[in-house]
Amino acid sequence: MTSHHSTLPSAATEGFKDAASYDTHRPSYPPEAVEAFLEALKIAGQPDMNIVEVASGTGKFTELLAGRPERYLVKAIEPHGGMRGRLAEKDLSAVEVVDGTADKMPVANDWGDACIAAQASRLYHRLTGINRFATPEALREIHRVLRPGAVLGMIWNIEDYNAPREWESSTKWEQKLNDLIWSLDDGLPRFRHQKWKDVFDQQLPGNPLQALADTLTNRLPGFSLPIGEKTSKWTVWLTEDALWSRLSTLSQIAVLQGEEKGAAVKAFKKAMQGDDVERNGDGEIALHGVTYFAWTDRI
Repeated sequence: MTSHHSTLPSAATEGFKDAASYDTHRPSYPPEAVEAFLEALKIAGQPDMNIVEVASGTGKFTELLAGRPERYLVKAIEPHGGMRGRLAEKDLSAVEVVDGTADKMPVANDWGDACIAAQASRLYHRLTGINRFATPEALREIHRVLRPGAVLGMIWNIEDYNAPREWESSTKWEQKLNDLIWSLDDGLPRFRHQKWKDVFDQQLPGNPLQALADTLTNRLPGFSLPIGEKTSKWTVWLTEDALWSRLSTLSQIAVLQGEEKGAAVKAFKKAMQGDDVERNGDGEIALHGVTYFAWTDRI
């Protein structure tokens, strides 16, 4: 494991301090979605490619990359010490675990054949502190470490209870939990805020004069537009305890204490009593969500 100094705000450190719980209860990615994602990144079936993974966390997606037959060489960039340590313990083949941030990566120029950010919806505020993934500085750094023509890909598992407001929940109980999560919003941008796309749109000049000025000063867009987007729906079955454990991996739930935590537990229990909660013969609950992924070429 390669270590470089990176600083995280206390909210990020506290919210993700239980790396083992995060690793246990966060879901992996549907195989069909992973295959389509890697095809969009132009690395499916391509052996010995160099992959930069930013905000690798405990390695949910890293493990999938390490297990691929293409024998990818992966630099897993992660600023959170606990999560980075959890990933390093897995001792994945051809994976170098590195302390770094999206806007400051210890990676050589043009090294990457692809850059991946997996599940950045929950990791935005620890990529470099406060949503530094979705900034011009981070985009320039990603541009630097990628070779020309390489692809930046972003993939998220989004449960109905942690989705953007404009997305329709599959059930009333999941909508109630989504309302709970939004009520605990801490102001740190995540996938559900849909702000991450802005940094790509900001590449474009606002008027013809600005376009001319940008051309003369060589300030041209670094990534292609429009970005590609796809989704894949899924359903998983979880016990009520497992569902609460998964919900608790969200940082805004993880940091709750005392009366605030008690109120969240009460709201969760009430949602579980909804008449549209579907349970199987083992008492497990049907949880709905989507895998969403997007990609853009490095110009």
